[in-house]
Amino acid sequence: MIIRAFYIGAVTLSLAMTAQAQSGGQQSLASTLEVYVFPSTGQSPAQQSTDEADCYKWAVDTSGSDPFAVQNQQAAQAQQTQAEQQQASQVAKGSGAQGAVRGAAAGALIGAIAGDAGKGAAIGAGVGLVGGRARGNARQYDAQQQVQYQGEQAQQASQAQINNFRKAFSACLEGKDYIVKY
Repeated sequence: MIIRAFYIGAVTLSLAMTAQAQSGGQQSLASTLEVYVFPSTGQSPAQQSTDEADCYKWAVDTSGSDPFAVQNQQAAQAQQTQAEQQQASQVAKGSGAQGAVRGAAAGALIGAIAGDAGKGAAIGAGVGLVGGRARGNARQYDAQQQVQYQGEQAQQASQAQINNFRKAFSACLEGKDYIVKY
């Protein structure tokens, strides 16, 4: 029920915006959606505005997608992707120190067996530092690739929803004797 009220409010708002756009030279609802509409049987701007609002509601109901909601989802997804990329870049920061500690412990153990625990610990720490950084960088790269892939998948899904909406919107307007291109 809340969703239906939202759509009715969006349609009412879009009607008002479209009527204002017709008189003030601003974009119509269709052009805001990057759909180009030509009244082929001489429909008035007011009639076109009404038809666009009706077709908008029908296309939302038919396609299950509201392009304005999808755009909001895209913006939220972009923010989430940016946060995940920052988190992925933090993965490698402590890896070198962790590797150095592990290497020093292993080196001290081996050095104690060989007779010089301090020298073994120093060598182990150096080797561990390099190895830890390499592993951390590899994890960071993998994490960033995963985040990028997920962002691209979300973008493609959103674009598919918008295209599906445009097809429904166009079909409705064509049924009302408009020439439509998107």
